[in-house]
Amino acid sequence: MLESANNSEQAMTFGILGGGQLAKMLAQAAYRMGLNIAIIENGSNSPAGDMTKLDFTNGWFDDSELMKFADASDIVTLENEFISPDILDKVNAKKTVRPSPDTMRLVQDKYIQKQTFRNADIPVPQFEQINSLDDMKRFGKENAYPFMIKTRTLGYDGYGNYTVENENDCQNAWDKFNSGDTFRPLMAEKFIDFAKELAVMIVRSSDDIKAYPCVETIQKNHICHEVIAPAEIDKSIQEEARQIAMKCVEAIDGIGVFGIELFLTKDNKILVNEIAPRPHNTGHYTIEACYTSQYENCIRAVCGLPLGSTEMISPAACMINLLGERTGSGVPTDVRQTLEVEGAFLHLYNKKQCRIGRKMGHITALGKSQAEAYARAKEAADRLKW
Repeated sequence: MLESANNSEQAMTFGILGGGQLAKMLAQAAYRMGLNIAIIENGSNSPAGDMTKLDFTNGWFDDSELMKFADASDIVTLENEFISPDILDKVNAKKTVRPSPDTMRLVQDKYIQKQTFRNADIPVPQFEQINSLDDMKRFGKENAYPFMIKTRTLGYDGYGNYTVENENDCQNAWDKFNSGDTFRPLMAEKFIDFAKELAVMIVRSSDDIKAYPCVETIQKNHICHEVIAPAEIDKSIQEEARQIAMKCVEAIDGIGVFGIELFLTKDNKILVNEIAPRPHNTGHYTIEACYTSQYENCIRAVCGLPLGSTEMISPAACMINLLGERTGSGVPTDVRQTLEVEGAFLHLYNKKQCRIGRKMGHITALGKSQAEAYARAKEAADRLKW
C-alpha cells in the first residue's frame, strides 16, 4: 500500500480533476492498488464522485472548494484537458499535478499544440491561425477546398469542427463560431482524405516511456465508436505510429497517459491529428486486453512507480462505445443477453441521464483475430436493451 504524505498510516489519496467515466475507471484501478480517491467536479452525482466520500461538488471555479480538494489529495491528475492551466497552477502550488500546468499550456490550445509538434519535426497537416473571414478564404485558396475549421480550445467529439466545402461556405463556418460579440479563436487545417484513422496510447513517467499497440478507430458522428486492436496494417507502419506518438509526448514533456490520434494517408504517410493528455476512448480496450490497463499505468506514471507492460494478452480485441440513442434514463432495460456473450465485457458508466450520442458505456471483446473480436463485441452491443 502506498503511504500518504499527509499521514504515514493511511493510503495515498489520488486526486482527480473531473468526475466522469474516465475518472471512474481511474478510480477503479486506484482502489485495486490500495489508494484512496478524491474527486472535484462541477456538480454532484458524477460517475466517479459516487465512488468516494471525498467528493468536492462545488467544482474548480470555487477557490475554497479547489483548496479543500488539494488539501485532501497527495498527488493530482486530470480526466479532461479543458481546465485552465491557471487553475492547475493553484493546485500545483500545494500538490503536484501531472500532467503539469506547463504541459497543459502546450496542449489545451490546438494551434499551440500543432506548433509545438511542427517545431519538433513531427508530421502534422498544414494548418494556420484564423483571425478573420478573409484569413479563412485565403487559406482555402492556398490549400484547396474542402478544409477544416477548428476551435482552438474547448472542442471535443467534433463539437468544435466544421468542414468548409467552398468559398461561399466560409461565411457559414465563421458564423457557426462567431456571432454577435462572441469571438472564438480558430485555426484552419488542410483536409486529409485518409485511408484509416489510427491511435496510440502512450504512458510516460519521469524516467520511462512505453507505447501501447497501434489501433484503428472508427468514428460515428465525430465520436469514437469502435476500436480495433491491433490495427490491421503493416507492422512497420504500426511501429512508425508508436514512435511518432512517443515523440509527441516527449515534445510536451508529458507525465501520465496520453491518447494520440493519427491519420494514415492513402500513400501510407502518418500525420498527427491531436493529442489528449489523459486516458482516452481509444485505450478502453486495455482494461481486459493488456497486461496493464491505461488507467493503472496512468496511476503508476503520475505516482512515480514502475510502468507496467503495455503488451496485449490476447491476439486481438475490439471496443465498441455504447452511445445514447434516446433521451431518458441512463439505466439499460436489460443486460442479461449481453452478458451471455462469451469473451465480451460490459462497462456501464452510471450516468443518470441518457441523451443521443452521449457515451453511456462500452463493450470490449477479445478474440483470436480482429474479426472474431469484432463479431463478439458487436453481438454483445446489439443485444443490450435500453
